[in-house]
Amino acid sequence: MEDNLGGSSSSSINVVDRSSNGGIVKEQDRLLPIANVGRIMKQILPQNAKISKEAKETMQECASEFISFVTGEASDKCRKERRKTVNGDDICWALKTLGFDDYAEPLKSYLHRYRELEVDQRANNSNHHHHH
Repeated sequence: MEDNLGGSSSSSINVVDRSSNGGIVKEQDRLLPIANVGRIMKQILPQNAKISKEAKETMQECASEFISFVTGEASDKCRKERRKTVNGDDICWALKTLGFDDYAEPLKSYLHRYRELEVDQRANNSNHHHHH
């Protein structure tokens, strides 16, 4: 999954332009799907706990804002280095730079495992082809 930074999508990911009625970014498109946010919130709560719609919407705003914030930082780095693709390392770097070291470390090891698995899968796929 590669996100290209070049061209039309500048770093103003979360800017909602309300002045021109033509190109309004729908609020839902700017935010994470609320069902997903609710599901993650539920995981941390006791079984019988309920979450108000307002709580979900507030967390949805926060999470989406957080993603834009971190991505913006990573995006600047890529632009300075004249790279078009934001990768996992850029996100880790951005988290560290912004002071989220607690997040950066687990993410680093996740990324490492993810890449190892990807290599394994590629190896397996090519092995299967040789048998035929």
